[in-house]
Amino acid sequence: MNNSAGYQVLLVFLLSLNFGIVFFDRQALNVLMPSVQPELGLTQTQIGIIAGGLSFSWAIAAFFYGRLSDSIGKRKILLVLATLAFSFCSFLTGLASSFALLLGARLLMGAAEGGVMPISHAMVASEVDPKRRGLAQGVAQNMGSNLLGSFAAPVVLVAFAHAFGWREAFFLAGIPGIISAIIIWFMLKEPVPLPKPVEAEKSMTIPEAIKVRNMWVCVVVGVLMVGHFVTTWAFMPLFLVQERGFDETTASWLMGSLGIAAFVYSFAVSGLSDLIGRKPVMVVLPFLSVLGPLGALYFDGPAYLMAGIFVVGWAVNGIFPIFMATIPSESFDARHHATVLGLAMGSCEILGGVFGPPIAGALNDAFGNSTFLWMLMVLAVISGFVAMALKETAPAVVARRGLAPAVA
Repeated sequence: MNNSAGYQVLLVFLLSLNFGIVFFDRQALNVLMPSVQPELGLTQTQIGIIAGGLSFSWAIAAFFYGRLSDSIGKRKILLVLATLAFSFCSFLTGLASSFALLLGARLLMGAAEGGVMPISHAMVASEVDPKRRGLAQGVAQNMGSNLLGSFAAPVVLVAFAHAFGWREAFFLAGIPGIISAIIIWFMLKEPVPLPKPVEAEKSMTIPEAIKVRNMWVCVVVGVLMVGHFVTTWAFMPLFLVQERGFDETTASWLMGSLGIAAFVYSFAVSGLSDLIGRKPVMVVLPFLSVLGPLGALYFDGPAYLMAGIFVVGWAVNGIFPIFMATIPSESFDARHHATVLGLAMGSCEILGGVFGPPIAGALNDAFGNSTFLWMLMVLAVISGFVAMALKETAPAVVARRGLAPAVA
């Protein structure tokens, strides 16, 4: 890795921007659901199935693309193709006229988007100075996704839908991906392939990888917290409008506050983990996140104070790149990075993202539309306890304590 500091910054910025556009498309349906649900007559369970379906195809694609990019060593071209594909799927979402067609469009979108982040993290791991890996991977995954997907998507798309219609909002959401693919093609270089492993050093299998303590801890925490994340975005916009009585514009700004918070935490939490270690933030922040659901349930004050509660509770979003990318990439040899990152992200999505929303939707239909908030708190508390089993991997902390880095 002999890249200049300027190129490393450019790489992380463009990858973060691209993933932000991915999340802009992914979050579009969640934030527009108060408009989509009445027209298509969706139940809470169907809303959960749609969110879970996208997570399912996302998970399968994450693992497939990770293995493929490790095998052929062509990461940039795969990233460009995936970006163009998910833009096309956003247009398809705008054309859906029934639950079945909407589900199909979201399944295709998940299949296109799922490969973006494993490939991006593998590029960061190989092209960026390891001393800044935690911060770089945090920015690549969290900065753009939260600024565009979690902040701009609620604010911009809801306003655009009110002016022109929710279908037209999906057509708008598909355009930035095409532009991003062109920029990446011309401005980023293909990472130099790592040497192929000799016969005695064949690629690590899934059973071998999952036996590594940090890997299974990251998978368990990831399943719980991805379920927490996807469920929050699937049902919170509807809950704020239908149960708490906020108008759609105010609800969009409340959801947008999560994006602003996560944008800040993409720097703060990942950078802090470089200094004090991965384990402390992985343990503490899930417990702190229960403030968000409690505020949504019980706080009766002004909307701006509700947003403040959401911002504090959403600090947990800063640990996502840590358990999905940073700890796995620091726990395995570089030649296995895309594979183990695909495993980390894929398992989180296929178990947490796929099953979380349908379960929450069924619980809402059975016990009331606030039930999902209690589910969020249970997932968060269990995550905090499981993270206590992690073995520290932050290079600066490992060196400071005189420990040998554990690389499988």
